[in-house]
Amino acid sequence: MEDSVIMEIRAGAGGQEAALFAADLFRMYSKFASLQGWKQKTLDSHPSELDGLKEIIFEIRGEDAFSKMKYEAGVHRVQRIPKTEKSGRIHTSTATVAVLLKPKATEITIRPDEIKIDVYKSSGPGGQYVNKRMTAVRVTHLPTGLIVNSQNERNLEQNKNNALAILSARLFEKKEREQLTKIGGERKAQIGWAMRAEKIRTYNFPQDRITDHRIKKSWHNLEKILDGQLNVMIKAFQRREN
Repeated sequence: MEDSVIMEIRAGAGGQEAALFAADLFRMYSKFASLQGWKQKTLDSHPSELDGLKEIIFEIRGEDAFSKMKYEAGVHRVQRIPKTEKSGRIHTSTATVAVLLKPKATEITIRPDEIKIDVYKSSGPGGQYVNKRMTAVRVTHLPTGLIVNSQNERNLEQNKNNALAILSARLFEKKEREQLTKIGGERKAQIGWAMRAEKIRTYNFPQDRITDHRIKKSWHNLEKILDGQLNVMIKAFQRREN
């Protein structure tokens, strides 16, 4: 079944190194999507210095996209010597990943009177303006207070569409979370893979090892996995779930 998934990656603790790690995760998911033959589109991004990412939101569309990517939701931790470290010390940094199923038009309805739209100038790393025209969009969902920004496109209407796509996915997730609290037992645990916010995985560069703390399993060949070879981990989760 073809799904549309909206993924959000944000740099966590660790400053510039966290932003570099967020960029590494985005590259890993992009390469995996390409290997799967999925389509991908960036909806919003905020680069940092040194080619890192403070935040990126992107859409993946393809066969079984959500059923494969849902295991990535949570806090990812990296242990390595950063490029910015001169004394050779190992640092620990984090990035968070959210995986949202993009709802079909019939599943979530956003009425025009429920949203407030603000327009402003796009900005780049360090806050400098990269676009003199008012093309960036901020959408506020009045009933819930959810706020979504989009500035990736040079076209105002496209940024508005991107922001509404992100908003609909977040509203759908909110609805799913509320339904989850009414479900008990094993089904709740299974659906919950996509909803958790705890530390899920550690990428240990000195030991060339990735450990997933949820299923207490480790894999070596870290660079190969970061190059998009995620199937080995996804299959371990699918076996556990089945």
